[in-house]
Amino acid sequence: MDTPQLGRSTASDPHLTSLAVTAGIPGSGQVPYFLQTSPEFAMKRLVAAGSGPIFQICHAFRDGELSLRHNPEFSMLEWYRPGMDSVALRTEVSALVARVLEMPAAFPCRSYRDLFRDYLGLDPLLCSLDMLLTALEERGLAYVTRPESKADWRVFCLDLLFSHCIEHRLGADGPVFVVDFPPEQAALARVRVLKDGARVAERFELFFRGIELANGYQELTDAAEYRRRYLADEAARRRQDLPAVPFDERLNAAMVSGLPECSGVAMGIDRLLMLRRGVSRIDEVMAFTINRV
Repeated sequence: MDTPQLGRSTASDPHLTSLAVTAGIPGSGQVPYFLQTSPEFAMKRLVAAGSGPIFQICHAFRDGELSLRHNPEFSMLEWYRPGMDSVALRTEVSALVARVLEMPAAFPCRSYRDLFRDYLGLDPLLCSLDMLLTALEERGLAYVTRPESKADWRVFCLDLLFSHCIEHRLGADGPVFVVDFPPEQAALARVRVLKDGARVAERFELFFRGIELANGYQELTDAAEYRRRYLADEAARRRQDLPAVPFDERLNAAMVSGLPECSGVAMGIDRLLMLRRGVSRIDEVMAFTINRV
């Protein structure tokens, strides 16, 4: 498939910043659009319309992301599998990555919860906010600017502890999947309840040598829950003085009409090429980074 890179809406996740543009439309004047952070919304509309399994390689855009592993414009492979769960989708991801990197396709899985227990001695699903704040202080991370609202502190603490204390250790000996994220990090993944009553997002990420390669979901298909999560994201955006993002009524209508049970994944092509070539900077696999435009 080939979906538009311009959209009237975009990801509402407060951790993602979209590039906003305007287009002159005859009879409507300057109309606001967003360069898409991924083709997720449009592809889900196609799946809901009966497309069956689909994929595309496209450019995606995220503002403010520039580092050794980031560029505001980058290449993404994204695909959706109606009728396939996220466990089976991980097998497909493993097969693709193993072929590109010329290695065995048996990638282990670690739960987000077990990683926090092993490296930090914390249960991220059940521990209190005070325990998370203490963990930041003990690791010298308390100096980092915190959100002004306590309503956003839990997500902030989990993200900071994972990125500073765990992420760089992942995949040292080969690719590894991280599964079952806290529900606060569900985005548009389905949430399930564990036997002990804790809730987890049916989401996975693939890491190799500390680099995140892929992010996949057992997709949320409930339109009412999609709207609830959007409203929660928008409340967080207001608290953090971030620009508002319009609700995607067309995606909502697609969910109402019947988005089938499916799983989907997005993979960073540039990062995969970095690992294949054994280089540490994204500008070594991109002809035109933002600094060369």
